[in-house]
Amino acid sequence: MLFFLLFGLTILWFLYRDLNASYLAECVSKGIPEAECSLVDKVIADFRATHIFWLIVICFCFFLSNVSRSLRWQQLIQSMGYNTKWANAFHCVMLGYFANLGLPRMGEVIRAATFTRYEVIPFEKVMGTVVVDRIIDLICLSLVFLLALLLQFDLLWQFIVDNANFSFSDVLFSPLFLIAFIALLILLILGWNYRSRLAGISFFQRLQRAASGFAEGLKSLRKVENKPRLILHSINIWLMYYLMTFLCFRAFDPTAHLGPLAGLLVFVFGSLGMIIPTPGGMGSYHALVIAALVLLGINQNDAFSFAMIIFFTINIFGNILFGIIALILLPNQNRNYQPVRV
Repeated sequence: MLFFLLFGLTILWFLYRDLNASYLAECVSKGIPEAECSLVDKVIADFRATHIFWLIVICFCFFLSNVSRSLRWQQLIQSMGYNTKWANAFHCVMLGYFANLGLPRMGEVIRAATFTRYEVIPFEKVMGTVVVDRIIDLICLSLVFLLALLLQFDLLWQFIVDNANFSFSDVLFSPLFLIAFIALLILLILGWNYRSRLAGISFFQRLQRAASGFAEGLKSLRKVENKPRLILHSINIWLMYYLMTFLCFRAFDPTAHLGPLAGLLVFVFGSLGMIIPTPGGMGSYHALVIAALVLLGINQNDAFSFAMIIFFTINIFGNILFGIIALILLPNQNRNYQPVRV
């Protein structure tokens, strides 16, 4: 937990340091004394100047996206023969987001474990559906990225060319990668040769049962009855995500003139930043959102303010608020609840 927090804070610190230096230089060029020039003060002032109405709408879009996410997740679980309470699915989703702020990626495990506790479904089956849920998201993100590439090719290609300093061959032939690959290959060969002996060990028997349940969860997508509804929920989730970025333009005057295509570009960059395992995308989200806005001609200091505004709106008024509500409501609403099987 501490490592990921420090990683996110480190990215944010280096980003702030560079931006603050450029902001001070900008102040000097305008004849403003350095003592009266602070990037932190600017962010605070920009936050106070935002149009609160649009921030409320963004939180509502966040809520709607997670209504669809919990309903889609229920569909996957129902395909395995379990009828579940929607409120449990929704609050467990929100609890997972809340946990991700402290320990990135562990939120999915906590989401599955909490749902297992209240719905009395084997954990490995629920975890399989969570993985399917994220695979669907990965497919959606890929489609959104392709759409952005199609509609904003020049800007995206410019960013890729300017920042393409990664060599796949260097990683592929690095000593660390080769050692890891050889070690994995040896383990697989030994495991296959001694599979009959391993099958008799209780630990591996439990592992096999867990893998079987996990595989059933992964197959849940194939068994879903109403696939058009699942697709509609997926579209709504990502449409709401997009609107959260685009509507934030309206909340902040320096970005209010940007249009829907600009919103798509910033949304894609921000989504890629959220993939990096930092608390709530801290640092990585900011860096990529700023990069996208600078490509669109927004001053980098205003871009930093925008990134902070949307980051705190979603995490403070979204993830933390709904996460705390979930912690309070989940035990109470399940006090006399008896799960029903199909």
